[in-house]
Amino acid sequence: MWAPKIDTVVFDLDGTLVDTAPDLIAALNHSLQSLGRPAVEPAIVRPLAGHGARALLEAGLALSGGAPDELIAQAIPVFLAHYADNICTHSTPYPGLEIALEELSVAGFKLAICTNKPEGLANRLVESLGWTGLFGAVIGGDTLPVRKPDPLPLLTAISQANGARAIFVGDSAVDVETARAAAMPSIAVGFGFSDECASQLGANLHIDHFDMLPAAVRSIIAPASLIAERIKLDPGQATAVA
Repeated sequence: MWAPKIDTVVFDLDGTLVDTAPDLIAALNHSLQSLGRPAVEPAIVRPLAGHGARALLEAGLALSGGAPDELIAQAIPVFLAHYADNICTHSTPYPGLEIALEELSVAGFKLAICTNKPEGLANRLVESLGWTGLFGAVIGGDTLPVRKPDPLPLLTAISQANGARAIFVGDSAVDVETARAAAMPSIAVGFGFSDECASQLGANLHIDHFDMLPAAVRSIIAPASLIAERIKLDPGQATAVA
């Protein structure tokens, strides 16, 4: 059973808070063209947008004649440089996000980000969107020696945001696995990059729009609060409830 003190909401970044696919795919096509390869149709590689530069390059190169390791190694710096310079050209927050974040903040929740995107790029994107100071922590894929689905990045995000326990919101099976490894509940969004249905990811709840998020958070917390109250009123029931 989840511990009752949930005071933080942690988010994945790409495909959860922000649709970054247009800028990531633009960086991919720039890299492919620098190698003399043709650009790819965005719809073909969109499901890989949250998997990082290497996965995108492997897919893009495979579509036009093969993806040898040396070519991928050559393309990664080109990809990253182009992406860093154009990180928020076409990337946009998902509809309803900023209202939902405001509602959560007003309700007293701490907010944080836990992503496998490199920390420097994650912070650059956050700043470009005008979100400086909105999140109490931004933990990237290179912040620690391990990355999601290891639970340490999520636990570190909660700690740096001065939280106690959290709900993790993400768009992929990796996000749900990360929350489970940290013994935290999770909410899956149905509008991200994953080609799996959000209802099939194994999260506690799933949402199809951010206007559903505050109610989803409350619905997860309410049972935990009731359990805490029962334990406080009747300590002898603690074992039975757990």
